[in-house]
Amino acid sequence: MKNSLIILITLAFAAACNTADNKTDTETDKHMQDSLAAVKRNQILQDTSNVTTIQWLDSTYIDMGKVKDGQVVEVSFRFKNSGNKPLVITNVSASCGCTIPERPEQPFAPGEEGVIKAKFDSKGRPGVNTKQVYVTANSVPNSFQLSFTVDVTQ
Repeated sequence: MKNSLIILITLAFAAACNTADNKTDTETDKHMQDSLAAVKRNQILQDTSNVTTIQWLDSTYIDMGKVKDGQVVEVSFRFKNSGNKPLVITNVSASCGCTIPERPEQPFAPGEEGVIKAKFDSKGRPGVNTKQVYVTANSVPNSFQLSFTVDVTQ
């Protein structure tokens, strides 16, 4: 009985170690994919033969008006690839954690239109809030600052 218990504990320990190794491998694979994607984005930015231009179809500043505290507001900035090379949005970030931007994954062909979206969580942010969304692309210029204002009321 005692030997069976020792064997059972040893098998459980070995299985736990194997599960941890699989998780580490998955995390390592994800990290490697993210690193390769970052390298590819940097190569695109540095290759001047693939530079294009962006035309913002609406203003790069949007006044979203008044919203109730706790509302999640989505803002959209429309753009067009106005150059003659594929447009690749390499990075989209926000000025704070209350704003979550989305980066389009696919390249945009010359003349094609797209949207940069962001969601703003107004919970606990009373008053006028001005937030920025930063966009980096294989364009001239290669970075843009988009802004929006939201007046959060009780």
